[in-house]
Amino acid sequence: MTALAERMRAYAPALECLYRAYNVPEFLHPDPVEIVRRYRSLREREIVAFVAASLAYGRATLIQKSLTEVLAVLGDSPASFLKEVGASFLRERFSGFRHRFTDGAELADLLAALGSVLREREGLEAAFGEGLRRGERSPRPLASFVGLLRSKMARPSSSLLADPDRGSACKRLHLFLKWMVRVDVVDPGGWSVLAPSALVVPVDTHMHRIGLALGLTERGQADIRTALEMTEAFALVRPDDPARYDFALTRFGIRSDLDMESLLAFCRLPAEGVPPLPPQRS
Repeated sequence: MTALAERMRAYAPALECLYRAYNVPEFLHPDPVEIVRRYRSLREREIVAFVAASLAYGRATLIQKSLTEVLAVLGDSPASFLKEVGASFLRERFSGFRHRFTDGAELADLLAALGSVLREREGLEAAFGEGLRRGERSPRPLASFVGLLRSKMARPSSSLLADPDRGSACKRLHLFLKWMVRVDVVDPGGWSVLAPSALVVPVDTHMHRIGLALGLTERGQADIRTALEMTEAFALVRPDDPARYDFALTRFGIRSDLDMESLLAFCRLPAEGVPPLPPQRS
């Protein structure tokens, strides 16, 4: 058994404790998946999830605020809305929009591309499936999907779409896939084109720090190689569901009442039972 395998075996009970304690509806707010879960229709939900994931940089409360602003325009049926409107209409409606360094023109360009895809295919799942080899844990299916969207954009170099072919960890795209593929009280799921075992853990700067602190990677850059390395580490515990612990782990640092010290202390505890949740801070 490798040193990493031994480490992950030691972590397994604590990770399951974390999952049971923090992967719960009470911790959804203010994560953007809270809004994604409100949409019962799969075809509407995948559009909301894609927009939410595309905007998923910065503070969670700001992401929710921006997503709510977008959905106020798209209405109760975002997929149907985007199929019916054109790029010029979207540019006009979102002319005053800004989410950190994303302006309304960039957002409208992405929304118009999504609408174009929806007019040609049954939904985003069908579009993603065109470039998929089932069970493949690599950037390739994403590269095909992103390439399709970029081909329909006026500004194909959009910062809202990471480029899998350039070594990016593609955190927001993998977050979108996690939401659409996994099913539990946090991730709403709905897609059958991809198995949970093929997901890549969404890795940003925060998740990268967790990986370094827990010894899941030694790489200094949060790129796709790091994301795949961390995914393989989690797969040693749950080969069927390596992204299982993503939501629970990322509560530490996202929420003001949880921090990295609490996480490290939690993971070093013996395996018996679930420790009490850290107290809320005033």
